[in-house]
Amino acid sequence: MAASKDLLQMDLYALLGVRADAAVKDIKKGYRQKALTCHPDKNPDNPQAADRFHQLSQALEVLTDGAARAAYDKLRKAKEAAVKRTQKLDDKRKKVKLDLEARERDAYVTTEEEIHVTRTLEQEIIRLREEGSRQLEEQQRLIREQIKAEMNQKLGGKSGGSGAGDEVSAKLKLKWKCKKDDETRAGYSEEVLRSLLQKYGKVLNILISSKKKGSAIVEFDTFKAADLAVKNEAGFLNNPLKVSWLDPPPPSLMQENAKVTSNFSSHSAPPQGSVRSERDFESLVMMKMRQAAERQKLIEQLQQEDEDSNS
Repeated sequence: MAASKDLLQMDLYALLGVRADAAVKDIKKGYRQKALTCHPDKNPDNPQAADRFHQLSQALEVLTDGAARAAYDKLRKAKEAAVKRTQKLDDKRKKVKLDLEARERDAYVTTEEEIHVTRTLEQEIIRLREEGSRQLEEQQRLIREQIKAEMNQKLGGKSGGSGAGDEVSAKLKLKWKCKKDDETRAGYSEEVLRSLLQKYGKVLNILISSKKKGSAIVEFDTFKAADLAVKNEAGFLNNPLKVSWLDPPPPSLMQENAKVTSNFSSHSAPPQGSVRSERDFESLVMMKMRQAAERQKLIEQLQQEDEDSNS
């Protein structure tokens, strides 16, 4: 399938709202922010939104593939060089050139170099279509999950259906205080959240809300790991995390928690002679101390990174 002429004429970096030297992770972030506003699931009756979403998806495909991005950058530089050459022409020659371009409206490349890099980019885009873009599929999956999570939040945390295909997953809601204009999200970036949570078990996904500041969805590999995070994680001392279940946990886990609660109803005053209760209480205190030390170490690392970046 031939590449769209409209795509080749677009500024793909501007379309995603990123710099021309942006890293791949920033390109993905820009795509998610733009694509969420025009996703077909959110705009089922708006064909313009669907067209925009398709353009964003094409841009992501090109800019997250090394060979395709290199070809696009060459075409972009060739076009910029052609613009500079045109600007240097005197008024008479410029008028002749503009008249010629008006008669050849469909001819948007003017040099052999532009023709060559355009064909190269078209070939790379065709290859992406044939192979399928893993980066695009992954980002669109994350967007679908974020849209579903936002819909679940609007419904009070309940899943939207009751069919046999609806399964409870080990997902948690995270909330913290964050000002609307705080681009750092009060220090809770995806990397920071993963550092805080991965000690409880494998973290599969972290989706930070682009609309609600101070909100995220986290998916663990196991319910046990998620349960430990709900019970123990408090985040930064100066801005605590509120951790809760996105969906109700399995009944078996709730029964286990109820049994543990009944066995250890009073940690502060264990029965005399109850060695096991005393040891469990000491273990709980030590775990809390280790968590506090880890959080303080993470805060110091973030502060040091800020100082290094400002120096």
